[in-house]
Amino acid sequence: MYVYRTKVGDFSIVPQGGRWHTLFQEEILGSYDSPQQAAFDLSVGHTFPPPGDVETSRLGIPKDLSGWEAG
Repeated sequence: MYVYRTKVGDFSIVPQGGRWHTLFQEEILGSYDSPQQAAFDLSVGHTFPPPGDVETSRLGIPKDLSGWEAG
């Protein structure tokens, strides 16, 4: 599991059913083959829109998992 904290809330990348899912406020924003792919897509805004029409590409989310907290 990976977490990145932003001013609008925490984004997570979690393993489920053999895939990696991006989550925000317990909503799944996308499903990926790897956590790195999930981090990249969140950073550039290529996911389903989070609640509240948050634009993930404007939050400074790192493209690389090294900028995320591993848990």
